[in-house]
Amino acid sequence: MFDEKRAARHGLAFTAAGLLALAACSTGDANAQESVTVPDEAVAAGEVEELTVEVIESYPHDPGSFTQGLELAEHPEYGAVLYESAGLYGESDVRITDPATGEVLASQDLPAEDFAEGLTLTDDAVWQITWQEHHAYKRDPATLEIVETVDYDGEGWGICYDGEQLVMSDGSDTLTFRDPATFEPTGTVKVTLDGEPVYSINELECTGGQVWANLWQTDQIVRIDPATGEVCAVVDAAGLLSDDEAAGADVLNGIAAAEEDGTFYITGKHWPKLFLVRFV
Repeated sequence: MFDEKRAARHGLAFTAAGLLALAACSTGDANAQESVTVPDEAVAAGEVEELTVEVIESYPHDPGSFTQGLELAEHPEYGAVLYESAGLYGESDVRITDPATGEVLASQDLPAEDFAEGLTLTDDAVWQITWQEHHAYKRDPATLEIVETVDYDGEGWGICYDGEQLVMSDGSDTLTFRDPATFEPTGTVKVTLDGEPVYSINELECTGGQVWANLWQTDQIVRIDPATGEVCAVVDAAGLLSDDEAAGADVLNGIAAAEEDGTFYITGKHWPKLFLVRFV
């Protein structure tokens, strides 16, 4: 299924074959460093890390969910849960699910005219953004009820919280930083790889001082240094679904830091599975 985003105006800035002899960038992410094996000479040369996915476990996932945002957090009633934002007009919702079973424990529908995109949790709220409707919903993390609605300019694609600020994507090569209380923009950074812009930045996960991002319509996940915008690592996440599973699924989308350092939950739009993985 086409997710109705107009990506024709953006070309991908790179391919898997073009990831050699790239500019150096700081990692600032001890967990990511521990979870990968890179030749010393490659690190010394400042080349981008080229990673693949090691699957630790797979779990059921609702194939009806057009996954736009994913984040692991502790719920006061249910314990460790995944917060998930699901898109499409007339079908968008926000939900709390059991990572092990895929069971939806709680959910709230969005208005039919809203196309839900990414979501993230701050210390006291869930922020859920919309695609072209120009507003973000601030929700109670326990009940998912809307506490406040805030308008913003441009499109909304992905969002994450680094403990101090929100980081938001709009499908371009720009990440926008926002105040976690007011949602007001506080700055931007351009995302580049070897000096070239990287477009179609979609779902985001902030962890260990870095931003991990799905690139829309690809099987790639990138690790971005938010201070410079440089892509420090590229993950090839192709081939996670079997041919039969992939036949009814859409693109990879959804990344959430898991309980153990260096591990992540990843899934996709209309995917029947959620995967617990390491990037190696």
